[in-house]
Amino acid sequence: MASQRHPGQRHSVLFRFGIVFMALTLAGCEAILPRSGRPDDTPPPTQPDITTGIPEDGLRRVALLVPTSGNNAGVGQSIANAANMAILDTGGEGVRITTYDTAGAGGARTAANQALADGSRLILGPLLADNVRVTAPVARSAGVPVIAFSNDTSVAGNGTYLMGFTPAQSIARVTGYAAGQGARRFAALIPEGLYGQRASAAFAQAVRDNGGTLVATRTYARSRRSLQLAVTQLNGEGEFDAVLIADSGSTAREAAQMLRDRGATDVQILGTELWNNQPDLARDPAMHGALFASVSDRMFNTLTSRYRSRFDSDPYRLSSLGYDAALLVVRIAREWSIDRPFPLRELRDTGGFSGVDGAFRFGQDGVAERALEVQQIRPNGFTVVSPAPSGFGG
Repeated sequence: MASQRHPGQRHSVLFRFGIVFMALTLAGCEAILPRSGRPDDTPPPTQPDITTGIPEDGLRRVALLVPTSGNNAGVGQSIANAANMAILDTGGEGVRITTYDTAGAGGARTAANQALADGSRLILGPLLADNVRVTAPVARSAGVPVIAFSNDTSVAGNGTYLMGFTPAQSIARVTGYAAGQGARRFAALIPEGLYGQRASAAFAQAVRDNGGTLVATRTYARSRRSLQLAVTQLNGEGEFDAVLIADSGSTAREAAQMLRDRGATDVQILGTELWNNQPDLARDPAMHGALFASVSDRMFNTLTSRYRSRFDSDPYRLSSLGYDAALLVVRIAREWSIDRPFPLRELRDTGGFSGVDGAFRFGQDGVAERALEVQQIRPNGFTVVSPAPSGFGG
């Protein structure tokens, strides 16, 4: 294990994000790992870098609320470990991140109350939307903002910001790209449930925004028979140029094969950010040519290599949210007086920020707008056909 500095240690230099990522790239000089999917369910080893307890005086106090026990302990600890790496990579600039377990006794409410009692002026997390709903009013009553990792936009606003990857942005990006390639008539296969409802609304809006026509939308339950029925019904609705399959890669693979078997050989298949972690889709001929939009994995692959060297395990994909959140705090720390609340005006910078997952900025609704790339599934893997913008115009 590499030697480690205490995350609360002061340093005199504040790295801008570009310099941080140059250092990150150089530090990750070992071969970049291939696109990694979800690691096994064994939680990464707990490290003592982000400590619990009351931070030292003279440090900007930030709470990290994630599950470090229970069913989601693996992803929670992975986020915490990555946040610690960001503090170490940048020197921390007087920032102390303290982690609190949202799956422990008393849940997220107790974790939030303890964080505030310990003097935290900013909360990073929680991960799950239900925990955000519990944490947000507790933090709001103390005048402390929350930067959560959820992708449920219904919990954003009124002092709560979201860094999660939202399906609506992915759908808008890939639909716009398909329209730019000539698609005009669109269809959709949508799973039942909240995710499906939001994906359906986002797709309908994206089709309208790009001057297209939504020919048909069919929903299905979580069964092969229901999916077959939805595909059959969709095929009877007339011709369409592109079809969105708003589901995981495994379901998309089934649906794509059903569409091909029913003669839809030339239809452009579209997907969501859920496909980004499933490189095995390239092995399925029915998925060849399919498009989806997501954040870039280029810097995450480098982070993965360095994470593996430090913790002897692969990070969960969502660990990048912890790394980028910690970078964001360090970036803003230069404008944050130790005896003052967290400076929200800096968080609302319309120019945005850069991180492992590329450029992002917070909108008026508190949701992170992200610069996404479009990838195409080919026999030899995923290929970027439309790179993500490097930043925002204002």
